[in-house]
Amino acid sequence: MKIITVASAKGGVGKTTVTESLAVALSRQTQRIVLAMDLDPQNALALHLGVDPQELRGWSRSSLAGMHWRDVCFECQPGLFVLPFGVITEQDRAELEAQIHADPDWLATRLQALGLPEDALVLLDTPPGPTTYGQQALTVAQWVLVVMLADAGSYATLPMMQRLVQTYCTPRPDFAEALYLINQLNSARQLSQDILRVLREGVGQSFIGVIHLDEGVAEALALGTSVLDHAPQSLARHDIMNCAAAIADRLQATPPPRWQE
Repeated sequence: MKIITVASAKGGVGKTTVTESLAVALSRQTQRIVLAMDLDPQNALALHLGVDPQELRGWSRSSLAGMHWRDVCFECQPGLFVLPFGVITEQDRAELEAQIHADPDWLATRLQALGLPEDALVLLDTPPGPTTYGQQALTVAQWVLVVMLADAGSYATLPMMQRLVQTYCTPRPDFAEALYLINQLNSARQLSQDILRVLREGVGQSFIGVIHLDEGVAEALALGTSVLDHAPQSLARHDIMNCAAAIADRLQATPPPRWQE
């Protein structure tokens, strides 16, 4: 399987929305099995992908109960699956995080147990900043997609994200590269344009694109659907498809086998 960890140094950058949109786009563009996994206790990714808001199940409960993660993989569209974090108590979350912290291979072992096809694509949505969940996600990633805003906060915290990649990813021979994406770009703001230019110059060819600020994205979330379907003519959809294509090029895709239950 190919693993992309979607990360950010700070919250509020729309990382979960980006994960959902890219998961849908990559599923359609590459014809691969795509699994989007939520490693953030906020448990928002499943909602973005249309899972019933009343659904409490997820990998967190399954892990604590010793159950298989396959039992809580929800198929959102043909070939596109989501593995929610789920809803647990604070006491259970503390126990779960202690288990994860004690086992450096915790995530790698459980992802392998899913039996995904060799060319399946896994997108890991992580909490912002350095966390136990994020560390596990970085240690299994072939690619890290850093989501930022064109603002001073993202620019200031970029070195922290780069240090995390350097620590957990770069030393591994299976790690390919870190990629960078600007989300919610407001082209009318000169400051945004200036920071975008500096960030693009700073990361070079690792910059894969921007997703412009677009009301269609929020509307799609409210309706429980993807902006790719809700607003097919929108600028955000165009941006997302371009970013997904840039990622797909790096995957060097070949015709993938299907995931058989």
